[in-house]
Amino acid sequence: MTTELPKTFDPADIEKRWYAHWEANGLFRPERPEAQPYTIVNPPPNVTGSLHIGHALDNTLQDVMIRYERLRGKDALWVVGTDHAGIATQMVVERQLEAQQDKRTNYSREDFVAKVWEWKEESGGTITRQLRRLGCSMDWSREQFTMDEHFSQAVLKTFVDLYNDGLIYRDKRLVNWDPKLKTAISDLEVETTDVKGGFWHFKYPLADGVTTAEGKDYLVVATTRPETMLADMAVAVHPDDERYASVVGKDILQPITGRRFKVVADEHADPELGSGCVKITPGHDFNDFDVGKRAGFKPADMLNMLDGEANVCQTADGLVPEEFLGLHRFRRDGVDGARELVVARMKELGFLIPHVTKDKDGEAVESDFEPRTIATPFGDRGGVVIEPWLTDQWYVDAETLAKKPIEAVKSGEIEIVPKSWEKTFFNWMENIQPWCVSRQLWWGHRIPAWYGAPKEEGGESPVFVSDTVEGALVQAREFYGTDNVVADAHHWDLPQGELPWNIRRDDDVLDTWFSSALWPFATLGWPDKTDLLDKHYPNDLLISGFDILFFWDARMMMMGQYNTGQNPWPKLYLHGLVRAADGQKMSKSKGNVVDPLGLIDQYGADALRFFMAAMESQGRDIKMDDKRIEGYRNFATKLWNATRFCQANGIGASTNIAAPEASHAVNRWIIGEVVETKQALDAALAELRFDAAANTIYHFVWDRFCDWYIELIKGNFDEETKAVAGWALDQILVMLHPFMPFITEELWSKQGDRADYPLITAQWPDPQAEIDGEAKAEIDWLIALTSAARTAKNELGIAPGAKLAAFVAAPSPLGKRVVEANAASIERLARLTPVTFGEAPAGPAMQIAAGEDEFVIPLEGVIDIEAEKTRLEKALVASQKEAKSLDGRLSNANFVERAKPEAVEKARADHAHHLAEIARLEAALARLG
Repeated sequence: MTTELPKTFDPADIEKRWYAHWEANGLFRPERPEAQPYTIVNPPPNVTGSLHIGHALDNTLQDVMIRYERLRGKDALWVVGTDHAGIATQMVVERQLEAQQDKRTNYSREDFVAKVWEWKEESGGTITRQLRRLGCSMDWSREQFTMDEHFSQAVLKTFVDLYNDGLIYRDKRLVNWDPKLKTAISDLEVETTDVKGGFWHFKYPLADGVTTAEGKDYLVVATTRPETMLADMAVAVHPDDERYASVVGKDILQPITGRRFKVVADEHADPELGSGCVKITPGHDFNDFDVGKRAGFKPADMLNMLDGEANVCQTADGLVPEEFLGLHRFRRDGVDGARELVVARMKELGFLIPHVTKDKDGEAVESDFEPRTIATPFGDRGGVVIEPWLTDQWYVDAETLAKKPIEAVKSGEIEIVPKSWEKTFFNWMENIQPWCVSRQLWWGHRIPAWYGAPKEEGGESPVFVSDTVEGALVQAREFYGTDNVVADAHHWDLPQGELPWNIRRDDDVLDTWFSSALWPFATLGWPDKTDLLDKHYPNDLLISGFDILFFWDARMMMMGQYNTGQNPWPKLYLHGLVRAADGQKMSKSKGNVVDPLGLIDQYGADALRFFMAAMESQGRDIKMDDKRIEGYRNFATKLWNATRFCQANGIGASTNIAAPEASHAVNRWIIGEVVETKQALDAALAELRFDAAANTIYHFVWDRFCDWYIELIKGNFDEETKAVAGWALDQILVMLHPFMPFITEELWSKQGDRADYPLITAQWPDPQAEIDGEAKAEIDWLIALTSAARTAKNELGIAPGAKLAAFVAAPSPLGKRVVEANAASIERLARLTPVTFGEAPAGPAMQIAAGEDEFVIPLEGVIDIEAEKTRLEKALVASQKEAKSLDGRLSNANFVERAKPEAVEKARADHAHHLAEIARLEAALARLG
């Protein structure tokens, strides 16, 4: 018994109702203990986040696969949760405090962390609510958070194990330091932006009367960061540069600080670039750090001239003049900084070499620097220029951990789709640098390391690494040889008399990506040996944006192999970006960001989801196109109306998985079309060709079922046809469900009383039928004839409803059989009647074809042939002229390169339109002879 559908399809009404039903009834993870597992973990969005268009793409693709495998009977688990997002979350809470004229440092660490937890409970669920609106069928009953107790234990265990295996260590190295957030960040969190800056040239005097081969008593160095000369420790020249061979190993002076240091030979200096001399500041430049190490400087001895806020501080040798202390590194908020003062002092001392240009009159004009556009590193969250800063941090030996993932991809144990990303993967992994995993924050997994005082004066300070304070105390007592050891005690808490040894825990927390690297197995209970872990790890697939291939995907491979000895999944699918309609990258500054929730409000979640799947072509980005989304909303409406038509003609739900028995050719044909569509869908999804899968079901629904099958069966609703039509519609709803879950579930429920058999957990089609070649040939021939007749009428301006006689002189066996069996359908659909087997009478006529059969349709008295020819020829000339003009514009490289992208795109579209018009008009003229 069907339930009548409303006339109008309203996505908003059904989406909210069905999602609540699915979740309340546990339908996202039905109990299937004996079923084959299928597992995907959702890339955990930041707990601070809101759904953006990239999330919509990523999660749509995952949901397509989860719903598909659930329909195929598997124990489909989609792990969901959020990331604690150390920097982002701490920033949010600190901003809230600032708005209340408060700040983090007014609180103890424990009290501030408690405030973050309060914020998380009150405001941290925004994105999970938004994922529900998209229709994501995640296992919310096991929602994870990277700061949950069991997950934190997994993180601490991993750190301790890595430390004990010599794969995590503390080192003094240069890091990307964010002076605003006052924390180290990774290379992947640095965004390079072109900024207008300067290139300064300075003289550095040689000491002790030394001169170059040219007799100069100075070397010329150039820099874009003059302020760093306060911490210079050498000047480098190329070993083969004969100009400076006599001064290598000699002393040179830094004019402002008076620091005396060596000229060193190093291949980093390029003889062809500038003077060939490079000032070396090992404590504030990554290349200089390497030069400094080669020159024999230990990292501990490299000079640091900036504090954590990038203000000048005194160097270890005490040679920075007092007037520089406390200045910011460069001009900020209208106040000159160290850069400006360094340039001024060097100019006063006569060591600045001016940049000379000529004005329009040919007169020399001097300026302090040469203007340059400089690629400048910015923190992706702090938004300020990153400072290479020398500091003690914790590092993971990523080179060692990368070996097994590299081998896994090379051997095919892990398949990267598209394969074109493998080259990028290998390039990064084979040149991977130590991974800095410590962050100077309060929110996050605190590093499980405690520091103690040396046992003897001048001795080495011990580090005790353990996942518990009790474990650290055991190590410390063994080290000091006494039980009189306490942890993290304040001096005022210490007892009188003999003072105990006090070990202090590291203040830093771990990089957020360190914990999320454990996501595929820690979310399943690891390190405990749980049934869930045993069944669902390794996962089956990871779907990810290519932009987090190194942030997350590669690190999961490393940690999966290290912690479990297994790859986290056998297949990694990398999708592209969703770009603005003009192809530009979306950004708030450009004002071209698209809100997926707004699109859902306007067109419905199903339409947005279908757009994402249909446009997801491997290796390509997606351009936003509201018209396409609207088109998929229309597609949903067409299916809605087709279902209403079925209901009006007594067609309800099928009771069979297998196809019904059928004798009519049209019914045997549609059963074969279902079989063919199901096969194509399975093949496309096996290869993760989301675009091919979406387009397969789209064309079957729109073209074959709605446009042809329903038209062909009109007026012939016998019991067989009702059964086949109901069965075919059910197969459509099942196959379309992974892409458009809401409308399909609604239509499924209204087609029959099957509350105990919801679509979300129904069975994937199993027609148990073959493609009927005879029926396919017959119906395809009928469709070809109808299409050709309609096209010809349209081209010649003949009314669509006009009935025309047709003649076929030598019909094929197929054509003869179809015409004889389907005369009524041919009259109703193609508007051809009568169809005569024999020669057509003489006179003007048009010709159309169906298969091997040529039909002649007399036009005497139907249209004015000469007038029609004149009209068509005039339109053809106009289109040819336009096409030629547009071809000229598009062949002009100047236009293509300089015109606005939208103008070029419109010209291409217009050109394609006129080419199509030319073909259509030429075909119409050919019909008239």
